Amino acid sequence: MDDRLIVTASPHIRDNATTRGLMGNVLIALVPSIVASGLIFGMRAILLTAVTTLACVVFEYLYCKLMHKPNPCGDLSAAITGVLLVFVCPVTLPYWTIIIGDFFAIVVVKQLFGGLGTNFLNPALAGRAFLMLCYPVPMTTWVLPGKENWASVLSATDAVTGATPLAVDYMKGGIVPEASVLDMFIGNIGGCVGEVSAIALLIGGIYLIAKGVIRIRIPAAYIITVAVLTLVFSRAPEGVNVFSWMLREIFAGGLFLGAFFMATDYVTSPNTPKGEVIFGIGAGLLVVFIRYFGGYPEGVCYSILIMNICVWLIDKATLPKRFGVTAEMRKAEK
Repeated sequence: MDDRLIVTASPHIRDNATTRGLMGNVLIALVPSIVASGLIFGMRAILLTAVTTLACVVFEYLYCKLMHKPNPCGDLSAAITGVLLVFVCPVTLPYWTIIIGDFFAIVVVKQLFGGLGTNFLNPALAGRAFLMLCYPVPMTTWVLPGKENWASVLSATDAVTGATPLAVDYMKGGIVPEASVLDMFIGNIGGCVGEVSAIALLIGGIYLIAKGVIRIRIPAAYIITVAVLTLVFSRAPEGVNVFSWMLREIFAGGLFLGAFFMATDYVTSPNTPKGEVIFGIGAGLLVVFIRYFGGYPEGVCYSILIMNICVWLIDKATLPKRFGVTAEMRKAEK
């Protein structure tokens, strides 16, 4: 008998992809940003990344050991959480502080809700939000880029600090930042460890799309929404080109990091094509709203967390109709 005629139970489409393989590709995609962080902020950025990654793996191992659950550390998801968490934190953040964030992300947000696949919030972003709530001053102390700061950054003391382009003193206040558009694209600005270099994040995002790890719908909807809104409703000062200002809006802050690496998380993003577009547009609207009207200059973290909470509703509203099911049958199921 022809194997193509054999009827079997679902799923009917199988793939050789594994969680470890997918997470490994994400780690590879993050390498350009890790290298860029070391070049921009010095060795402490690399050390901080190593510490937070190790802490996340250890916390996951110890929790599963204590709860007599299978050890999931080999799937690399905890390592991804560690890298992404340090990417949205300043390089001067004390090691003990980010370890607290690691504990919250892995144990509270991820494992207490059942582990990988059952958490409803992005663990790294939830960890960042927790640290912002508990330690607002160290979480908003930015170091200016350059080799002259590397030695002081190693000990996180006496570093030359300054405002990020999105800070109240600059773009939020309608003042042109000192950094040029090219500086923002390359990463020659102050900010979080892994969000400052838009080109490094773009390279990683293209790699993930090319490898089929993520789909382009969420990143494209997210970035385009922010671009269109900041172009149409520009807050550029008089005499400043609105297109140039729009580029500053999308290169500054963590928009590229959030679009390619956070919003596309399998567990906390929609499952349908329409849902992915809605998710991206909703997150983009929230970013612009927070940047324009909120007290905090950046809104990527909170925009994605808010949309994470809405994923169940988006999936419910965008599920495709089942073939052969009539309106009467659907009514009877309710």
